[in-house]
Amino acid sequence: MRIHNVLPSAALSDPGREYRASEPDVPLRCCLRKSLADEPVWLFRYSPPFGKGPYSEVGPVFTHVECAGAPSLDRLPVELLNNTRILRSYNAAGQIVDGEVVEPGSFDRVIEGLFNDPSIEAVQVRSLSHGCFYFGVTRA
Repeated sequence: MRIHNVLPSAALSDPGREYRASEPDVPLRCCLRKSLADEPVWLFRYSPPFGKGPYSEVGPVFTHVECAGAPSLDRLPVELLNNTRILRSYNAAGQIVDGEVVEPGSFDRVIEGLFNDPSIEAVQVRSLSHGCFYFGVTRA
């Protein structure tokens, strides 16, 4: 699988972005880990590239202002998967095919199962409580 993160430069396209000098323990979509105290971050609106048309969503995400750490893009980021998450699968037209609530420890198996369906092009990993986008997954 291939993991899709959000680069800090994406914040620059949102004129309403907010600079936070310290916002500890928020999920960073750039390096795919939780933030530490005194790490400057952006909070901004982001639309993941997988949903299209009526399925295109915009929601809040955090990234570093300047990210020094590059995540591994060939395996799931464990630090962001220690809670129950929602997986949404999308076809090539950007339409939602299915949604599933997934518990920690089951992500690899469930994502592999979703990709057994040839119509699935991408999966979004989202927060269960707020619905926020964390990262995307496609076939390698």
